[in-house]
Amino acid sequence: MSEQEQRREQKARFERLARVVTDPVHRYLLRRTNDGMAEDVLSETMLVLWRRIDDVPGLGTGDAPDPDDVLPWCYGVARGCLANADRADRRKLRLVERLIQHQRPPAHPSDHSDLYAALDALGAPDREIVRLWAWEGLAPRQIADVIESTPNAVSIRLHRAKKKLAARLERKKPSRPGQEVDEGRSSQ
Repeated sequence: MSEQEQRREQKARFERLARVVTDPVHRYLLRRTNDGMAEDVLSETMLVLWRRIDDVPGLGTGDAPDPDDVLPWCYGVARGCLANADRADRRKLRLVERLIQHQRPPAHPSDHSDLYAALDALGAPDREIVRLWAWEGLAPRQIADVIESTPNAVSIRLHRAKKKLAARLERKKPSRPGQEVDEGRSSQ
C-alpha cells in the first residue's frame, strides 16, 4: 500500500470514527464544563483521536464502528483533554492574579506609591524598558532582544527614562550630615 493510500485509509477511518463519537463526546463535555471550553476541548480531543487513530480499540477498517466499542476510549481521551484544559485555566488564573498583585500600586505611601505613579507617567515602551532593567535585572543588550531593538537605542531610552523618573520623583542625593556639599573638592 502506498503512502498516499495509507493516508486516505487513515482519513476514512477517522471520518467514520468522528461521525460516531463527535456528538456523544460533545454532550459529555457540555455536562462537565461551559460551552466555550467544551468546544475547545472537543477540538483537542478530536486532534488526539486523529493522532492516535491506530490506538482506538474497536475501530476496524470496515463500516461505521460500534459506539459501544469506541466511545469509552474516546470519553477517556476527552476526560484527559478536559483535565489538561482545567489545569491550564487554573495556571492562567494564578498568573493573572500574580500580575495584578505586581501591577497594583502599594496601599501605603511608604510602599513606593510615588514610584508607581512616576512609572505610570512614562510612556508604555519606556515603562517596559525600565521594568525589564530594574525588575528583571536585564542588561540593555538583553532588553534589546526582548523588545526587538538595538542595544544602543535601549541604552538611550533607558537613560532618558531614568532621568524622567528622577525628575518626577524629585530625587537628589541628600548631603550627609556634617558635610558640606563641596567639601573635599578642589576649587580649581
